[in-house]
Amino acid sequence: MFQNTENTPISKIGEFGLIDHISKSFEVKNKDVLKGIGDDAAVIDLGNDKVMLVTTDMLTEGVHFDMVYTPLKHLGYKAVAVNLSDIYAMNGNPSHITVSIALSSKFTLEAVEELYEGIKLACENYKVDLVGGDTVSSQYGMTISITAIGYAEKSKVAYRSGAKEFDLVCVSGDLGAAFMGLQLLEREKKMFKENPNLQPDLNGYDYLLERQLKPEPRKDIVRLLHDNGIVPTSMIDISDGLSSEILHVCKASGVGCDIYISKIPVDHLTQQAAELFNMDATTPALNGGEDYELLFTVKQSDFEIVKKLKGISIIGHITADKMNARLVNQANEASPITALGWEAFNQ
Repeated sequence: MFQNTENTPISKIGEFGLIDHISKSFEVKNKDVLKGIGDDAAVIDLGNDKVMLVTTDMLTEGVHFDMVYTPLKHLGYKAVAVNLSDIYAMNGNPSHITVSIALSSKFTLEAVEELYEGIKLACENYKVDLVGGDTVSSQYGMTISITAIGYAEKSKVAYRSGAKEFDLVCVSGDLGAAFMGLQLLEREKKMFKENPNLQPDLNGYDYLLERQLKPEPRKDIVRLLHDNGIVPTSMIDISDGLSSEILHVCKASGVGCDIYISKIPVDHLTQQAAELFNMDATTPALNGGEDYELLFTVKQSDFEIVKKLKGISIIGHITADKMNARLVNQANEASPITALGWEAFNQ
């Protein structure tokens, strides 16, 4: 199946290069698979006007979360939230999840109960059912794998590949807050290691911490677009950073884009925290990741409606210049967008 004869480090091709490499060797054999590998979720035809959406995500201790500052209840909630975000990113609604966990002996029954309290809260908030999973032992901390299942109208599924020239590029909420929350937590962890008697100094940054530890998938945005008759031409959730996600859309759609720095929404607390770390707030907004906001495109004819919708910012437009994704500054100078967000095998 594979012809490689050398020992190639996975970091050389990266997470998405690995996905592309593997997927080339698998052909879809069932006619009901409308979309397999390569989007936020797989799309399976149910034989009527609806489709099933299926997605899986995994969180590993020491890579995706740090037990020093991550409460188990928050971790359980976040593990569910990030999976549901992928269903919403297909313009669908989640209905069921399965949860599989690998646990080392350091975790007690009470710790597992706390984890599942967070999972239960997320299920209640987003009205999804936990319907199965698996539990195994591990020699190295904790790993959580969740599969989410949802449904959407076949004609309204939003793929990454649907963006067209002149479409407007939009984002929900604000960007960069989760990354700055992580920087604050890492700072306090470092200071604690140097002096365990120091008390954490996190006053005034609750919003940033919540965005990192307990993100909320944008179910409300999917409903808002539906209620206003807007069907996105493409959509993706912002888990790896705006720069990475817009490049995914451009690649899948065979288009380019112009994104305007001045239009990217950044919360004032994110701005303050960025200044604290001697950082331009544009950097976490473009490359931070874990915001779990929605990045989507709409037809230009929807402009008058979209510009009035609360919580949505129009940050650019799609061009016909294939894969020429550009960042435009206030002086109207353009530079190529480079994906500097999360890369799984380069951490």
